[in-house]
Amino acid sequence: MKPFLKTALAATLIALSGAFSASAEQIKVGFSPEAYPPFYSQDASGNWGGWEVDIVNAICGEAKLDCVLTPIPWDGLIPALKTKKIDAIMNSMSITDERKKEIDFSEKYYNTPTAVIGAKDQKFDATSEGLKAKIVGVQASTVHAAYAKKHFTDAAEIKEYQTQDEANQDLAAGRIDATQADSIALDAFLKSDQGKACCDLKGYVAPDLEVLGPGVGAGVRQGDTELKDKLNAAIKAIRANGKYAEITKKYFDFDIYGEESQSN
Repeated sequence: MKPFLKTALAATLIALSGAFSASAEQIKVGFSPEAYPPFYSQDASGNWGGWEVDIVNAICGEAKLDCVLTPIPWDGLIPALKTKKIDAIMNSMSITDERKKEIDFSEKYYNTPTAVIGAKDQKFDATSEGLKAKIVGVQASTVHAAYAKKHFTDAAEIKEYQTQDEANQDLAAGRIDATQADSIALDAFLKSDQGKACCDLKGYVAPDLEVLGPGVGAGVRQGDTELKDKLNAAIKAIRANGKYAEITKKYFDFDIYGEESQSN
């Protein structure tokens, strides 16, 4: 029987298909309970859905794991994993050497470019020179914050927010000049009524593998090779059996896995 993904929110259960298997190993999968469309979105009933939720469900089903989606603030995800409050992180977390000092990762399950957006009435590009003297908003404790601090040293300010939505709101209100994040997440904002009215794409940042990493993977505790191996095998399997492509086609018109050799 196919295990299904549950949420640990008291009043918000994710209605996902599949039957519970009493024999499935239960693990708690941490995610930050904030809108990050099209990866994570909450409906009017409080249920979470989106591309990443569907992919987590597929991975857990393939690995025969009963995954409980467990809400943790973004900057508390790694501490929660290390203290065993959760067993894995699957929340658009980029694989980086800095994070690997504290936790381990599965193989990537997607990789997309990093973009900068800004107000329509301002003309600049996604470079250090283009963002000189600009206020750049980023989500705290992300690869985007690290990248901006490293590469945009001539910016007037690198302003950090607890959520990307807060950065987007300040951009729309004119309190900052630009924000950097995953290109797909920013594209979703630009397609919203608010995004269409205020902002446009300024460009994609130059690659920096050391900071941005090779893609997004599932975070696991160091030494938990059994879970990592299960997740790696499941990621490979849903890529091979077409489930990954089936889910992706519901949200995108391209494969977001990225280059075979190669994201928050």
